[in-house]
Amino acid sequence: MTPPPPRTVILSPHFDDAALSLAGLIPLLPAPVTVVTVFGGAPAGDPPVSWWDSTCGFSTAAEAHRARLAEDARAAGLLGVSQAVLDHPDGPYGDGGELDGIDAYLSGLPAPLPLVLLPIGTNQPDHQRVRDRALRVLDGLGAPLPLLYADLPYTGHLPEWGTPDADRALGGNPAYGPAYQDLLARYALGVAHDLVLTDEQWARKREAVLCYGSQLAPLAADHGSLLARGGPLRAERVWSPARRRQPAGEVA
Repeated sequence: MTPPPPRTVILSPHFDDAALSLAGLIPLLPAPVTVVTVFGGAPAGDPPVSWWDSTCGFSTAAEAHRARLAEDARAAGLLGVSQAVLDHPDGPYGDGGELDGIDAYLSGLPAPLPLVLLPIGTNQPDHQRVRDRALRVLDGLGAPLPLLYADLPYTGHLPEWGTPDADRALGGNPAYGPAYQDLLARYALGVAHDLVLTDEQWARKREAVLCYGSQLAPLAADHGSLLARGGPLRAERVWSPARRRQPAGEVA
């Protein structure tokens, strides 16, 4: 029996990004949900293990990739989503080429296109590459604008995170706001989802994040109390963009 097409597609740059950023919200999104990992491809050849993968405890790039696929499958099962993986290798194993796997995946979705969620790209150039490529592809398909989610834990370090003042603060913060500010220059950004996790939602999210156990030691080194109840993962935020009207007489 052919499974039904997704009603929601989340583009996750890396294997853990969707869980870190949206595990609390996923049960509230139209189901079925598919999480698509963009940088999910196997390293080509036999490259030296990266600094990050070595810090995660892996001896080879291939070992790291196999483990991450398995971690992602466990998290997908826990969250009740489908797992899809594009063949772009991660970071140091990639060739810097075009992310054309995004084009093929989105173009291959049946009409009507599902709700699509993209990262805003806080402090992560590879997340911004995913965001901008997907925006171009969806525009070319004549699709509605996607929703845009805050990348956690990065955006979650904003001092005002999880408060009603978050958007105003992102608009002026030089450390955590540039990706939001870049989008704000192009779109009007309305808040589609503003979720401060309940204890029950937090427990579910924590369990999903723990599926990515190989990543937690270096993440904690960079982000401190990553799994603290009041830490950077405690709130999730998603925006709905709308194209800004051009002034009368201005040519696009």
